[in-house]
Amino acid sequence: MRDERVDAQVDLFLHHLRVERALSAATLEAYSTDLRDYLADLSKQGVRTLIDVTRDHLAAHLGALHKTGMGARSQARHLTAIRMFHRFLAAERICPRDPTETLAAPRASRPLPRLLTLDEVERLLAAPRAEPPPLGSRDTAMLELLYATGLRVSELVKLPLAALDLTTGILRVRGKGGKERLVPVHEGARRLVGDYIQTIRPGVLGKRTSADLFVTSRGRKMTRQSFWERLGRYARMAGIARAVSPHQLRHSFATHLLERGADLRAVQTMLGHADLSTTQIYTHVDTSRLRAVHAKAHPRG
Repeated sequence: MRDERVDAQVDLFLHHLRVERALSAATLEAYSTDLRDYLADLSKQGVRTLIDVTRDHLAAHLGALHKTGMGARSQARHLTAIRMFHRFLAAERICPRDPTETLAAPRASRPLPRLLTLDEVERLLAAPRAEPPPLGSRDTAMLELLYATGLRVSELVKLPLAALDLTTGILRVRGKGGKERLVPVHEGARRLVGDYIQTIRPGVLGKRTSADLFVTSRGRKMTRQSFWERLGRYARMAGIARAVSPHQLRHSFATHLLERGADLRAVQTMLGHADLSTTQIYTHVDTSRLRAVHAKAHPRG
């Protein structure tokens, strides 16, 4: 079923995802590979056109994937690409129906996120203070802001200078797909970032100028890789034996809020999750901790 018309439809779909959905190049490449494999399998099944695809063809394709040893998570991603493709074809009236409508996705188990304890967080946030200014002061502000807001590291390093309103304590963040959200920043982190902006950042920049909030000693924007490396060094300084990633601070932010009674939808908004089910994993973490406490403390546990 590989002909120029089908190839053009795939290209049109990927263009839609790039322009309308603002998906990353890596995601588009993965979807493209998934769809090429899918179309090749349909040809093996004797399917001549996309209009002829049925639920049975889809089920047979997923069964073939399972036999290759592909995990449930990878199968689910593969099916997501196929489902979005057929929905697009139906919406554009290229095909009269969507054969994936009644097809259930494989259930992918989601591992619980790795967290830092409150004591580990406190030690980690204190570590950059041992570094000489101005970079130690800059890193203190970055770590405090990261844990105060639950930002992704990519969002943190891309913050413009005007992102934080020091008067209201509201941080304006542009996340995945270019979507903007507002996140409150507590007074302690706000004060540290304000001090960095007013007294530390000018010394880091010197005579250079930059529109970025967090800058390097060369006057350039901090990169994800550089921040990751510095975070690892601070974790070792804090006596944390295991590897620590920026995303662990994001996980810890969400879990610590929920443990103290924060509303799940409020946490969803602050994290920038499009789907509430993505945020609900943190309730599982909280529940697992409660079970551990119950088993240890209950007289008959």
